[in-house]
Amino acid sequence: MSTMLEQRGGSATLLLDARRWLGFSEKRKKKEIVDARAERNPADDGSSPRQRNEVSVMWRRIRVSNMGCVLSSPRDASPLRAGSIGEVAVFVPGFRIPKTVDLTQQLGDFLSKSLLDRFSALRTRIVSMASIEAKQFAKPMRRRTTTRHGSALSELLRAVEDYLPILLGLVNDGSQLTDKVKFIWINLEDEAEVSIGIICLPILMKITNSHDFLPLHKLSLLNARKETAITNAWYEVLSVLHLMAMLSLFQANLLLLPKMSHEGYQLKIPEERRKTSIDILLKAAGYLDSAIRHALPQIPPEYRKELPVDLEERVLRALCLQALGQCVDIQLGMAIDSTKATLAVKRRLACEMMSYWHQAHGNIGMLCFDNGWGKKHQLFVKWKYAEAKAAAYYYHGLILDEGNTEKSHGMAAAALQTAEEVLTESKKSCEDFHVMPPTSRNPPLWGSMKYLSEKIPKDASNKIRINRDLYSEERNLKSAPSLPDFALALVPDDYQLPPLDPLWSQEDYHDRKLVKEKHED
Repeated sequence: MSTMLEQRGGSATLLLDARRWLGFSEKRKKKEIVDARAERNPADDGSSPRQRNEVSVMWRRIRVSNMGCVLSSPRDASPLRAGSIGEVAVFVPGFRIPKTVDLTQQLGDFLSKSLLDRFSALRTRIVSMASIEAKQFAKPMRRRTTTRHGSALSELLRAVEDYLPILLGLVNDGSQLTDKVKFIWINLEDEAEVSIGIICLPILMKITNSHDFLPLHKLSLLNARKETAITNAWYEVLSVLHLMAMLSLFQANLLLLPKMSHEGYQLKIPEERRKTSIDILLKAAGYLDSAIRHALPQIPPEYRKELPVDLEERVLRALCLQALGQCVDIQLGMAIDSTKATLAVKRRLACEMMSYWHQAHGNIGMLCFDNGWGKKHQLFVKWKYAEAKAAAYYYHGLILDEGNTEKSHGMAAAALQTAEEVLTESKKSCEDFHVMPPTSRNPPLWGSMKYLSEKIPKDASNKIRINRDLYSEERNLKSAPSLPDFALALVPDDYQLPPLDPLWSQEDYHDRKLVKEKHED
C-alpha cells in the first residue's frame, strides 16, 4: 500500500527525503533539518552547492529496477531485512509476522469482554514478540547468541501455541465469525521500493544532472514490507501454522551449526543435539502437513488467489519434504559415525534422503518467484538434492563392488563415477545458493557431507583405475546403474489442531447471535 508524499520544493528538502530513504539515523536527520533551515535563502531553492552535489550523488546510488519504472536502493532496506544471513545449515525461506488489528472494533459486538480481552492480549503478545524476533532474523547467524536466541524462539513458539486455541473458536463448526476479522501479515523478506507511476529513465537522468528536481508529490513510497490482508480466520490459522514451522526450522538451524573451539578447531556436534534437531524438524514438517491438510482447504478460492507465494501449497509441501530430507541427512551422518551401521543401512538412508529432496525439488523447482528469497529456496533444494543423489550413488556403488563378477564391478565403477560427477554439480549449486541475495555462507562441513566430500572422489578414482586395469575399456559400463527404490520410513509428526480455549464454552452462542442480528439491523 503506497502513501503519497506531500509536495515540497527545493533540493534541501529532497536531500532530507533521500537520506531518510537511504537509512540515515534519526539524530542525523534532526541535525540536517536545522542546517537546511539555516541555509535556506528566499531568493533560491534553499540549497547550497554542497547539498545539491550530495543529492546528485545519492540519487546515483539508486538503481533502476529491470521491471518497469521502479527505484530502489541496496541500502534502503528496512532494518528488518537481512542483507546477509550468515551461515546456513537449515534454510528458512523468509519470515512472516502478524500486524496489529483492532479486534475490539471487529468483534466487539459478538464476543464477551473477557474472551475479547484474552483474544486481543494473546495476539498483541505475538505481534510484539515476533517483531523483536524479526530483528534477530536480520542478523547473520554467527552474530546471534545461540542460547539466548534459541530461548526467544521457544518463548515465541509457546506464545503462538497459546494463541491458537482461542483463534480456533472463529473457525469452529457453525461459527458465524470466520469472515468477521481482516487479518494482516507482513512478508519481511520483500524488498522496500520507491515506485514511480509514469516516470521513467529520462526524467531520472534529469533529476541526477539538474537542479530542476522532480516534484515529490509524483513519488510514492511503497510499504517497506508487503502486507497480505484477508478477511478470513482460516488465513490466520494457516499463517500461524506456517510461523510455527518457520520458528522450528530456525531452532534446528541454530542446533546444527558447528561450533569452533577457543583453539580454532571445529567441535563435533553432539549426538544429543542432532537427535533434538530431528525431533524439531519432524515437528516443523507436522505443522506444515497440518497446514496443507486442515487449514489451506478451508480457505475459499477467491481468498486463496490472494495468498502470498510463501503459503502456496507447492511451497508448503516443499518445506515439509525439506524438513524430512534434512532429518534423514542427520540420521545418515549418525550412521556413518556408528561402527554398527552396515553399508545396506547407509545406502537405504541415502536413497530415502534423495527421494525426499527429489520430491521437494519437483514441488518448488518449476515455480516462478519475484524475489531473491524464493529463488534462493529453489537453489537450496537443488543443492541438497544433488548432495543426496551423490550419497545414494556412492553407497550403491560400494555395495555393487562387493560382487564377484565383472559386471558388478563395472556397475560399481559407473555408480562411483556418477557420484563424483553429481558431487561436483552440488558444489556449484552450493556456490549459486550462497551468492544469491540475501547472501549466506556455508558452515564448516559436518555430518554426512564432511565424510562423503572426502571419500567420494578418492574411492571413485581408485575404483575406476582398478577397473580399467582388470577389464578392457570396451567392456566397462558407461551408464550409471539404477538406484533401488525404498519405501520412505519418515513421516511428519501427526500434529492435530488443539481443542478450543475453555472461554469459548462459556460463551452463550444464542445471546451472541441475537446481539449479532441486532447489530446487523
